Amino acid sequence: MTVSLPRTAALGVLAALALSACGAAPENSSTTADGKNAATATSAADLGGLDALVKAAKKEGTLNAIALPRDWANYGALIDGFEKKYGIKVAVENPDGTSQDEINAVTSRKGQDRAPDVLDLGSSFAISAAEQGLLAPYKVASFADIPGEQKDAQARWYNDYGGYISIGCDAKRVKTCPTTFADLLKPQYKGQVALNGNPTKSGSAFGGVWAASLASGGSFDDIQPGLDFFKKLKSNGNYTPVESTPATVEKGETPISIDWDYLNAGYAEEFKSKGVDWTVSVPGDGKFSQYYSQAINKDAPHPATARLWQEYLYSAEGQNLWLKGYARPALMTAMEKAGTLDKSAAAKLPEVSGTPSFPTEAQQNKAKTVLGQGWAKAVSG
Repeated sequence: MTVSLPRTAALGVLAALALSACGAAPENSSTTADGKNAATATSAADLGGLDALVKAAKKEGTLNAIALPRDWANYGALIDGFEKKYGIKVAVENPDGTSQDEINAVTSRKGQDRAPDVLDLGSSFAISAAEQGLLAPYKVASFADIPGEQKDAQARWYNDYGGYISIGCDAKRVKTCPTTFADLLKPQYKGQVALNGNPTKSGSAFGGVWAASLASGGSFDDIQPGLDFFKKLKSNGNYTPVESTPATVEKGETPISIDWDYLNAGYAEEFKSKGVDWTVSVPGDGKFSQYYSQAINKDAPHPATARLWQEYLYSAEGQNLWLKGYARPALMTAMEKAGTLDKSAAAKLPEVSGTPSFPTEAQQNKAKTVLGQGWAKAVSG
């Protein structure tokens, strides 16, 4: 997705999306037996209910997805689960892509049958896509249970899963692992501190800069201290421009990685068999939480399947699969109350105290502008 190494480098490449050079959108109108059109449906009820949506989606037979690495928050299990449950192929293009790559694909392929049906975007990028008129309003069955501050009032996007910015560290290569942003400035970490992407394109890297800002006297209204932090990290030689991925960690190129806790926690489990002792800590001096948002391309070539994918992700089954990938699902509180939450998976989440708060749309737009104007200069040279 990206808020991280251009989303996160997938260890296994997903099925590539078939690329026809160009072409008109498919003629399949995705209509139900009684003539209702999936492309304009704002809920499953508009199509006559979930069963009718499933039938229309199976008729389409394919979901075009983009930037979904299998090792990102358990996406592999979600993709496999959807395919098995509905017999619909999920074709994933550019699994290591960024949120901006997703938006670019939507705008550049409008009207083409290879355009993405669905998007998984960093929050600020979801807001931007909605402002550009790229997203279709659609309310999943559980829409009312998604916290108000984590969804668009028009249902053009809504948060799905998330976590906290954390510091991952290879304890076999780093004598004393850092646990705070202040630690990262220490001279013993020269050339070792990495982000998993470019914060002007990647949601996870964006979150890393914002967390650094909070640790340096900044706020949701002021991300500049985060830029100043990375400028200092660059000038003292600690910052490495190598974008962190599981591969760079294994090779020892990025022994310290600022990334979402669910990704770092997932890597810790994955690396055990490879002899890497990957430790994870959520820095108390820069506690920043954010969620990724799901959305439907307004011009999705497979509109029924796009809507069914959303229903699956926001079902108890889908939300618990996020949890098994160490991510905190948006419906976690509602599922706890309903008794549908996987308690054993919840118990394995990295420990964090306090209640998370989130920046507003205005604050995110402002921060995105500041980053766009100042990031390259901060880490250049």
